[in-house]
Amino acid sequence: MAKAEFLPIILGSDENAYGTSRLFVEAYGIKPLLVCTRQLIPTVYSSLFVLKKVKGFDRDDVFPTALLEILREAKKDYEKLIVVPCSDYYCAMLSRHYDKFEGLIENKFISESLLNTLDTKDKFYELCEKYGMDYPKTYVADPEDRLSAIDKLPFDFPIVVKPENSNAVEYLHAEFEGKKKVYFFSDKEAYIKVMESMNKSDYKGKMIIQEFIEGGDDAMRVMNSYSDEIGKVLAMCLGQPILEEYAPKTIGNYAAIISRSDKALYEKVKKFLEDIGYVGFCNIDMKYDRKRDRYVMFEINPRLGRSSFFVRGAGINMMKVLTEDAVFGKKDDCIFADNTSLWANVPLVVIRKYLSDKKLKSEALSLVKAKKYSRTLDCKGDFHIKRFYYIKRYYLGQYNNFRKYYFEKDGGLPKNT
Repeated sequence: MAKAEFLPIILGSDENAYGTSRLFVEAYGIKPLLVCTRQLIPTVYSSLFVLKKVKGFDRDDVFPTALLEILREAKKDYEKLIVVPCSDYYCAMLSRHYDKFEGLIENKFISESLLNTLDTKDKFYELCEKYGMDYPKTYVADPEDRLSAIDKLPFDFPIVVKPENSNAVEYLHAEFEGKKKVYFFSDKEAYIKVMESMNKSDYKGKMIIQEFIEGGDDAMRVMNSYSDEIGKVLAMCLGQPILEEYAPKTIGNYAAIISRSDKALYEKVKKFLEDIGYVGFCNIDMKYDRKRDRYVMFEINPRLGRSSFFVRGAGINMMKVLTEDAVFGKKDDCIFADNTSLWANVPLVVIRKYLSDKKLKSEALSLVKAKKYSRTLDCKGDFHIKRFYYIKRYYLGQYNNFRKYYFEKDGGLPKNT
């Protein structure tokens, strides 16, 4: 029996993994293999993929052997395999152990040395400095320097404080009062209180302290791209978040995005990525600094994020870009997305109620009316009564989070911070 042409293998089970599965089904009518340690709500009772759970798959002592076994088994039935990681830790393990999978995976990933440069914000800003990319004024505080750092800052309050890698396992597992993904402080006392609480926890990583760039949720920008194995950028898409999440553990995650186009920004970021030799998918968070008329870079994530399905509404199927390159060897000129569409990870009632900018709200609702609107988890044909129940609960949870945690901002800062 002849082998099938190719199989996508997706690592993870969150919104990103579900959206990635949708894109493969849409482009090629093929069900990917989804591998995870445990199944999260976004992928429950779905028919878009074949599910395989591996105990401890997200651990470095389990991952290489387990994935190697999966790849070898899949090669019995498929000519080519491509692997798409949906989290930072899967990306890191693929980069560290890629030599073990040589010859089994068609697509490439960034080198471990480059990943280590991007993985922590202090190293990333050194890279920005070298290649002429703007970034916020920053002070890096070592664990023993957290309290005294506040008296050494080369900039004034308000400030933004975040762990060097908020997605690192060490920070995710740390428990302490007042824990958030990102912190905003307008005075020294509030900062000291949180740092004292953090110092009692197991978290021993660095803290990144930055000047606050004025502007609310809509001043943020997100850029998604794909680069081939020699670092040539093949596709880029820019989005303007119009609403972020506010729950402490997810604050700063994008809740709604309108896709945009900016040729000058596309070209600048494209040159940067090609200069540093970036390979594979990337997700870049930026903010527009109105005072200085510039975009400042916050971070590069070595994978597409949970909000990356917004790219499909802009006219690009990133999984098709990957497959045409890695599986079929088709090389085209870089695509810059230029269609306007709305993506949301919350019910529309949240946008109607909590999006304060009237012009953006009107644009968003007009896009819904024009059927230029998508949500990652709403896939026609993927219907199971239990899935319908869980996804309804998921969106209800998003609505309740806004009711509980939403705060008005003053210049982009929480009022009274």
